[in-house]
Amino acid sequence: MANPYSGSNFDDFLAEEGILEEVSARALKRLLALQLAEIMDATKINKSQLAESLQTSRTQVDRLLDPTNTTITLASLDRLARAVGKQLRIEFA
Repeated sequence: MANPYSGSNFDDFLAEEGILEEVSARALKRLLALQLAEIMDATKINKSQLAESLQTSRTQVDRLLDPTNTTITLASLDRLARAVGKQLRIEFA
């Protein structure tokens, strides 16, 4: 029996399964969380300090950093970037 996915790419498989958008959103959020963790390490900012900078709770910072939470808004991402001395840049590829 031939593999129905032979010759296709992984995105095609995810689309056929109906989960491409969800998987893509989680991957992007994970990438952002990893980048932010690197920035925090390099600048020696901890979660409590970040929460204070954002004038929010540490629990909210945990939600922002959670790679599985994809409900973060652009406004929140922009505030987060500014709090760690960065500029948010979004582009279509």
